[in-house]
Order: sequence, then structure tokens, then C-alpha cells
Amino acid sequence: MSPRPSGDRRAVDISSRLVLNRGVTLVIGIDSSTQSTKALLVDADDGRVVASRTAPHPRGTEVDPRAWLTAYDETTAGLAGTGSARSSVAALAVGGQQHGMVALDDAGEPVRDALLWNDIRSADAAAALIAEMGGPQACADAVGSVLVASFTATKLRWLRDAEPDRAQRVSSVLLPHDYVSRHAAAPGTPAFTDRGDASGTGYYATPEGRWRPDLAEAALGRPFELPRVVAPGQVAATTADGTLVAGGTGDNMAAALGMGLERGDVLLSIGTSGVASTVSDTPIADGTGVVTGFADATGGFLPMVTTMNAAGILDLQARWLGVDHDELAELALRSTPGAGGVTVLPYYGGERTPNRPTATGLWAGLTPATTRADLARAAFEALLCSLADAVDHLVAAAGTDPRRLLLVGGATRSPAVRALAPAILGRPVTLPPAGQYVALGAARQAAWAAAGTPEPPSWPTAGAEVLEADPTPSVREAYAALRDRV
Repeated sequence: MSPRPSGDRRAVDISSRLVLNRGVTLVIGIDSSTQSTKALLVDADDGRVVASRTAPHPRGTEVDPRAWLTAYDETTAGLAGTGSARSSVAALAVGGQQHGMVALDDAGEPVRDALLWNDIRSADAAAALIAEMGGPQACADAVGSVLVASFTATKLRWLRDAEPDRAQRVSSVLLPHDYVSRHAAAPGTPAFTDRGDASGTGYYATPEGRWRPDLAEAALGRPFELPRVVAPGQVAATTADGTLVAGGTGDNMAAALGMGLERGDVLLSIGTSGVASTVSDTPIADGTGVVTGFADATGGFLPMVTTMNAAGILDLQARWLGVDHDELAELALRSTPGAGGVTVLPYYGGERTPNRPTATGLWAGLTPATTRADLARAAFEALLCSLADAVDHLVAAAGTDPRRLLLVGGATRSPAVRALAPAILGRPVTLPPAGQYVALGAARQAAWAAAGTPEPPSWPTAGAEVLEADPTPSVREAYAALRDRV
């Protein structure tokens, strides 16, 4: 295990505003993501962001989870202030990266660095567990999804086989958001989670809404303690100074809550991973494994299709061409649809949709006439074709055509993404205002718990932009031909 963080990193304040009016109820929403902790101070009545702070996380697919606690302390301490400022915060909640394995000993300390969702060493373990459960459809029927290397259960099986001494020390297993939420709560508070994040473990019966301790034990080879599942909208705990703590949830569930996602909407998120999700009143059990049948944070379900490669496709291409992201977009827009015949399968770190954990990137159509602009455009087209495939799978499983297609994530700042997205996706795309929607969703969950109402508060949204372009189906056809050939 890497050394415990020293805590000498400083949180970066990304807002100089801290408005504390008497009579205003404030809540805190935290996004503990793969890359950083982002915390928002929010007006519980209307969702207005009052202040925000962020602190980085260590890089890698296995990380000492105590670094997340340091980042949490840095961001929330600077955000809420002290004295009357702190006492004005009514509640908080944590949205966190899904699936990660935080294995703890009897003293509550990590037995090893946490394995994150994008660590693919457990791909063989996933196949073994699926076989033990009776095959892909039986697996989906039991837990809502066909297991892939991302799921916590597969990481536990890997731990059992690869590090048996550490496996024998495991007393409890938490998800990243559970681990941070327990740290936020008063000392001695038992661990807790919510149905949304629990549905990504591989040992939670999503259609039935309960843990499957038998599947958890089968994964690790021995029983261990599971966190309490907090019902939607309920208070899970309090902090040492009496602030309410909501159950928290997974990052995708929090984003749906922050966006105010409605029935018929499809949300596309371009981050470390690419995600297409929609909300549903009924569970989905897709035996093909393409659509994961998660629960959401409100009592419904959140079927989802995920790609492992998303914004990183553009990061790599910018590095290879020696340009920044603005220059990459300028280059791409100089080329034409189809990138001069260049097509990319961007499975650089393996892939989840399609399920090719050992795949690598593949370029085709390079000729002496290929330009730097073509290389840049091919990267954008690959990213968007991959996401378009995800939308198609999701729509087929949900059985309905999307009412709206929303696009969020840092990559949406790129002029090339904005220009090419509606063309490749073949329909208008709604671009909501830039925001930290995972943290905002966590804040909305906190406000819900503080209010004690049957439904989460309704927060107004405004300023969405609708992007339109002529469809370019030939780009997707070339991408599909290469995808299906390998």
C-alpha cells in the first residue's frame, strides 16, 4: 500500500463567493470522483451554487482511499467556513465513483489500496463469477447486470485469488462514496450506502432491492460486513456537529438527480468514461451485458451503457499531435466528415462496450495523403461514434425513442465536440449549462433529506443550448465496419 497522504496539498478554491444570508438554508454536495473531490455549497431552496472548492486525487487505477478523506476535509472545511457559517449548513451528501473496492480490516483500515472501476485486472474473475451464477442471463436476472471487470464483486474474487493473505484480513467492504460518507459522519457511525451505488457491486439484487450476502461471500471466499442501505430521501447520519448526512449515491445516479433527468431523456456524459443513461420505472436485466441495470437514487432504475474510453481519447490525440485541446479542435474542424478516410477504434485501455477488456486502439485508412487535421478529426469522430453506439443499445433495451438527448462533461467545451455531436448522433443535442452535476445532485439529495419530503426539491434549470447539424451516417458506417471486423 502506498503511504498515507500527508495532507500538504492545498484545495483549489474555484469560487470567491460565499454568501451567507440569514434565513437561507444551505447544503453541501460532494463529488468524490476518479480525479478529484469537488464540493459545492448550495442554496437548498433553488439549487443556486453559492461557493465551490476542489482538491485533486492521486492518479492510477489503484489508490490509497485515505487520499479521498484528505481531499474531503480540505474542500469542505474551506467551503463551509466556521462558526455561524458552518452552523447554517443543514445537510450534506456524497456522490462517488461507482464500483471501487475499499476493503477494510477489523480496525476499519484499508487492507490494500482501493481498486477503482477502471482497473481491469479482474476480467477473468468476472467470467468465472458469471459462470458460477449460471451464465450471463442468470447473472443479469440476479443482480440487474452482467458482471464486467468494473464491478466490485470481480475485484473481490481477484483479491481472493491473487492476495489471499489480504483477503483473509477483510472485515468489511465499502464503495468509495460509502467510505467518504462514513468519514463525514460522527465517529462510530456504522457504514451506510444507497440502492443506486449498491446496484453496481455485483452482490445486490437490484430488481428486489436487497443485499445478496451469499454472492458477496462467494466472491471473496468468506463472509464480510455489508453497509446499511439507506432509503431514498432519508437521513443516514449526522456529523459530529449535528449536520444531517444523506445516504449519498454513485456518481451516475447523482448526475441524473442533479440534471433533473426525466422519463424519456437520455443523458450522455463525456468524462473519464463515456456514459449513456436514462431513467425507468422498471428494472432491466440485459443478458447480453451491454446495458447495466442499475437502480437510481430516487426509487426507480437507471439503465446505463458505459464506455471505458471517452475524454482520454482526446487527451491522447492532443499529446500525440503536440497541441492543446483548443488547437486540436481547430485542426479537427479543418478536415471533412470521415476524416479523409481515417477511422479509429479508440479502445486504448480495453473497453467495456463492447466488452473487450484486453483490446487496444486501432487505426485504419492511413495513407500518404492523411493530414494532421484528419488525425485530429478521427479522434473526435471515434469518441462520438462510440457514444452513439451506447445510445443505440440503451434505446433498444428501454424500448423507447429518446425525447431529449442531453450532453454533459468537460469535453463539451470543445467546439469540435459541439459541431460534430449532432451530426454523428443523428439528432439535435441539448447542451445544459456547464456545471458540476454530480456534486449538484448530491446537494439535491442532501436538501431532500433535510426537507423530509416524499420527493426531491424541484430546482429550476435554464440556459440550455440546442445543437443541430446535418447527419453524417457514413461516418458511423465506417466506424461500425471496423468495429465489427476485429
